[in-house]
Amino acid sequence: MRFEVTILGSSSATPIFNRNPSAQLLNVNDRYYLIDCGEGTQLQLIRYGFKAQRIEHIFISHLHGDHYLGLIGLLSSLHLNGRTKPMSIFGPAPLLEILEIQFKYSQTDLRYPINFFAVDPENPALIFENKDITVETIILQHRIPCTGYKFTQKERLRKINRQKVEELGIPIDYIPLLKRGIDYTDAQGNVHLAADLTSDPDKPRSYAYCSDTICSWTYLDQIKGVETLYHEATFMHDMLQRAEETYHTTALQAGEIALKAGVQQLLIGHFSARYRDLMPLLEESRSIFTNTQLAIESQTFTL
Repeated sequence: MRFEVTILGSSSATPIFNRNPSAQLLNVNDRYYLIDCGEGTQLQLIRYGFKAQRIEHIFISHLHGDHYLGLIGLLSSLHLNGRTKPMSIFGPAPLLEILEIQFKYSQTDLRYPINFFAVDPENPALIFENKDITVETIILQHRIPCTGYKFTQKERLRKINRQKVEELGIPIDYIPLLKRGIDYTDAQGNVHLAADLTSDPDKPRSYAYCSDTICSWTYLDQIKGVETLYHEATFMHDMLQRAEETYHTTALQAGEIALKAGVQQLLIGHFSARYRDLMPLLEESRSIFTNTQLAIESQTFTL
């Protein structure tokens, strides 16, 4: 099952040094989920070969412009390109008013419906699920209400040993039952255990997206044990005072959070415009948590 994220933008505040503001595309079994939508996101989708029409769910963390100013443009382009299927948007309650005002004064009547779901910035909750994943909010600590998102795969069915199944001549229409752990009895009354004809499914994986937050540790329990954590690392630790003033995190702190949360892989992003060279931020984070990667545009990470 495909479970991967492509970085569309990793700059904080403004686009600079060929880095765009925050946006990521999560691919779960070839279903697209857009996480934040900074300025230029639709151009990034085109640049990296993703069809925006395939996006059905958008998750916005908060209402600082570098996380949502690309949304109106994306939604408008989908309208102009003939989209008719609904778009589900999850984000802060005032975002709906922003969208409605934009479309009202541009006299735009979208050809497709928007299903808007306001997230609670104070209490973590399960906000979405389908056959593939669940999505929960992560309550972050920023200058304005801000939520991260945790995407968790649903448990899969058991894997079929096709060679054994074919040797026994088990009917194809019985395979779904074997996957559910139901034993097979042949015409002679012999019982063939599902456990012998299948293997354990892959362990469900999870991805936590922590956009903008001060290092408060209050959300640590919400991200414990995830396979991959994306965490902002706006500044290096020598800028700790500035990070605290602006409610951001340093690269060193991001490594500490990953270590304490017991994650397997850390991606850092939301880099300040003061850093052209990002290697010092990577090295600082790796000094605490070795398996750290830079969330660089165009890169796809298997989660």
